[in-house]
Amino acid sequence: MLDSDLAQLYEVPTKAFNQAIRRNLDRFPDDFMFQLTDSEFEGLKSLMGTNQSYGGRRHLPNVFTECGVAML
Repeated sequence: MLDSDLAQLYEVPTKAFNQAIRRNLDRFPDDFMFQLTDSEFEGLKSLMGTNQSYGGRRHLPNVFTECGVAML
């Protein structure tokens, strides 16, 4: 699940969500999330069509595994 989707579920801005994750990285195992590469993100955008929530990002999105979502 993308960081922006989880931030929307928690009703916080994506920037605040990612900041909270970075501040608490020691609480999670190494494999609970990963960051998409440029080509993976381009492929995701092409699959989703034109979606405003993905278009204006400054950083590549973090993706959370099923286990990572449960830990959040």
